[in-house]
Amino acid sequence: MTFKPAPWPRKLRSTEWFGGTGRDQIYHRGWMKNQGFPHDLFDGRPVIGILNTWSELTPCNAHLNVLAEFVKRGVYEAGGFPVEVPAFSTSESAFRPTAMMFRNLAAMSVEEQMRGQPMDGCVLLVGCDKTTPSLLMAAASTDLPSIVVTGGPMLNGYYKGERVGSGTHLWKFSEAVKAGEMTAEEFAEAEASMSRSAGSCNTMGTASTMASMAEALGMALSGNAAIPAVDSRRRVMAQMSGRRIVQMVKDDLKPSDVMVKEAFENAIRTNAAIGGSTNAVIHLLAIAGRVGVDLTLDDWDRCGRDVPTVVNLMPSGKYLMEEFFYAGGLPVVIKRLGEAGLLHKDALTVSGETMWDQVKDVTNHNDDVILPAEKALTQSGGIVVLKGNLAPKGAVLKPSAASAHLLTHRGRAVVFEDIDDYKAKINDETLDIDETCIMVLKNCGPKGYPGMAEVGNMGLPPKVLRKGITDMVRISDARMSGTAYGTVCLHTSPEAAAGGPLAVVKNGDFIELDVPNRRLHLDIPEAELAARLAAWKPLHEQYESGYAWLHQKHVQGADTGADLDFLKGCRGAPVGRDSH
Repeated sequence: MTFKPAPWPRKLRSTEWFGGTGRDQIYHRGWMKNQGFPHDLFDGRPVIGILNTWSELTPCNAHLNVLAEFVKRGVYEAGGFPVEVPAFSTSESAFRPTAMMFRNLAAMSVEEQMRGQPMDGCVLLVGCDKTTPSLLMAAASTDLPSIVVTGGPMLNGYYKGERVGSGTHLWKFSEAVKAGEMTAEEFAEAEASMSRSAGSCNTMGTASTMASMAEALGMALSGNAAIPAVDSRRRVMAQMSGRRIVQMVKDDLKPSDVMVKEAFENAIRTNAAIGGSTNAVIHLLAIAGRVGVDLTLDDWDRCGRDVPTVVNLMPSGKYLMEEFFYAGGLPVVIKRLGEAGLLHKDALTVSGETMWDQVKDVTNHNDDVILPAEKALTQSGGIVVLKGNLAPKGAVLKPSAASAHLLTHRGRAVVFEDIDDYKAKINDETLDIDETCIMVLKNCGPKGYPGMAEVGNMGLPPKVLRKGITDMVRISDARMSGTAYGTVCLHTSPEAAAGGPLAVVKNGDFIELDVPNRRLHLDIPEAELAARLAAWKPLHEQYESGYAWLHQKHVQGADTGADLDFLKGCRGAPVGRDSH
């Protein structure tokens, strides 16, 4: 840790708006006073933007308006001036065609809000899947002092005495309905049991994974990730973060000081240990691209390969986020990594302390929730990066959620040209498919869908489900929910819509999956593959206007984070010209 705090006091960027007696300063300051702000709040103290992704159409974040008030308390206590600002809220549960398509738009929107308005530092108030990476991407691009406060997970769900995990049980129960094992009435009752409090998914889905990634990167205070949304300590965390951001501004502690290569390696290893979402791969690659860190898919495989999955949470294990918090939460996991020599201990965090200093004294309160390494769910829990002629730029698989007997498999391809083709065919009893086949889905990537739908965990055909089979190998250029499970190869790059080899897979082709050797191979002659690619023509819908056109035109592949090409890199936060 080599960070040296900046001298204080000094002139901050907000004084360009609020300091002095010029016409423009009077203009900016005077209109702010209609809200009842006293004159002495404009005396040069840090102005803290609370970037709030609250929305009633983002149900995971619908309580953030309450948390914002506690952030304000902390900012005021520390001598700052808090201003709450609505941020683009990407709802995973509501946005169509996908929230992922709008992650980049949200990042661009928030970046310009941060740069164009009088903020000296920012509190990123996030929760739902894409709100965390989009605001972190924005913060990385402006490099204004920033701290993450997440909304926290929901309380445990229960149905007939069984824990019900957000998303995880939705997939299980929907398959049970298709198999004739569960009635629609029972499903409706079970559905109501999944979401029994404010907060994001109670499994180790993408929301909790990205909260963990923010903490492992050092961008949130220690312990932030796991506190339940309705727990009073979540409000305490918000207030303490409000206090801390004021000091971060005084010290000029920026995202570029925290999110260095070592921090990303810590996050990758943490993701392996928690059995985190495959979506984290894309998001961390995108964040790294904004902050200027050279992070690749190979880093994911290199850093995560030998890390055991010790957090026994759905979809990989049996518990939920509530138990994870009671067991000690993410600090226990990070400490475990440090003890195993798998942590860059000196990595700086937004607390001003090193990662190790924050966690060295924590205690594991439940070793069935946070397991000993010898009892890990899988000894090699890192995201597997597969390459081969079917995925020249890589595909990913989550081993902790996969079936061991399918990790080495050769099967006949059953191809679906897009998700509509899949929906039209999957329930057809005459479909030529059995459990030995490999299901292949195309045109669901960043360009093809557009926005990478979470459909990679394709539901199995009813005739296979009725045999009691619950998993098959599935390959696509799509994503899957972090709450999902199965032997699912995702993010196949280049995607079908970009003319990748996936685009030319045909029914009856044989495909080999070899996870131990990191191989995904289409078993046809090289000359045949080249001929197919030469004859390929795109089938996906192509847009001619609007944001969908912009996204489709400029989005990059999943292998580099699926960011828009013109948004990569840090542009800083220079103060623009006067507006009047």
